[in-house]
Amino acid sequence: MAGLNKIMVIGNTGTDPEMRYTATGSAMTTFRIATNYTYTTPEGDRREETEWFSVVTWGRLAEQCNLYLQKGRRVYVEGRLRSRSWEGADGQRRFRNEILAERVLFLDRPGAAPLLEGSEEPAQESEEEEFTFEPEE
Repeated sequence: MAGLNKIMVIGNTGTDPEMRYTATGSAMTTFRIATNYTYTTPEGDRREETEWFSVVTWGRLAEQCNLYLQKGRRVYVEGRLRSRSWEGADGQRRFRNEILAERVLFLDRPGAAPLLEGSEEPAQESEEEEFTFEPEE
């Protein structure tokens, strides 16, 4: 029977993206997303919890996230959850859950549209920008 590993998150970026290149030249960008959950306790107190997610993007999607994202932007991220572990410099075993993003939507657009390189017209405005990861063959 087939399994399903899918995660969808809407939140605000908590860090500016960090882009690196692998030894083979593949672009990789990482950033963090915060989501908030608000609820009322049985005593009537209003509480808010924040959950943080680490996001990893590859290839063209990584380049676009590095170019357009910045701390505080509202984004939708869709992908799969990956868990990894390693041994830290202090000898302790470390664990991290990450979202390997296949799709990123920019849900807000601060300021005016930037000019496209070599163009005198501003880029077309839209409420959302979508970038989808397409694996290289």
